[in-house]
Amino acid sequence: MGLELYLDLLSQPSRAVYIFAKKNGIPFQLRALDLLKGHHLNPEFLPANSLQRVPVLKDGDFLLTESVAILIYLSIKYQTADHWYPSDLQARMRIHEYLGWHGDCIRSTFGVSLWAQVLAPLIGIQVPEEKLKRNRAAMDRALQCLEDKFLGDKAFLTGQQVTLADIMALEELMQAVAIGCDLFEGRPRLAAWRQRVEAFLGADLCRETHSVIWSIRELAANKKLPDPPPEMRSRMLLRIARIP
Repeated sequence: MGLELYLDLLSQPSRAVYIFAKKNGIPFQLRALDLLKGHHLNPEFLPANSLQRVPVLKDGDFLLTESVAILIYLSIKYQTADHWYPSDLQARMRIHEYLGWHGDCIRSTFGVSLWAQVLAPLIGIQVPEEKLKRNRAAMDRALQCLEDKFLGDKAFLTGQQVTLADIMALEELMQAVAIGCDLFEGRPRLAAWRQRVEAFLGADLCRETHSVIWSIRELAANKKLPDPPPEMRSRMLLRIARIP
């Protein structure tokens, strides 16, 4: 059995792994999961990931979780172009610097729109307006930092070539855009960065990867999303309660 990737393209980390593997021609078998249907809680999935999360990489007997670790593993094992994860130590550490900040300030902040507008209503919950206002303010601060500290006058977030940092950032921001947040209005540097990353990845691959998230809002409005199973409800309630 070759490389297997357990993914749900509704998940930003899953999309980052998927788009990286496809762009680099890495052969893999897709094990598609539907988080809303609780597939990741299925006992058949548990041997692959006791954390019950995606993405998961299975390479023979080797199992790996967490998108950053998976991206690094793929870039090294398949010897992808050096610009993705440079051999130069300082250039590599710039990527880790961004990814550390991303986990604290982007990942936890930009996913709130999906929860507030799509996922919480599935279980009859409305996120309080004051929380949404605080989240929008946090998003604005993060975008400013993304522009000023990481992008600056460079073509990409950590230098003049696209890296793992750029696809992680793009997937998170595009999810919020798909839900209706105009993140790039009044931010021409960031908008130009988005265009450069998408042009590098290719329109067809971006369209394929983003198809799920672009359709999720319409599916929710038309009540075409599945009702989460009972075992998902408590997890969803906990995640919603953690919105600051």
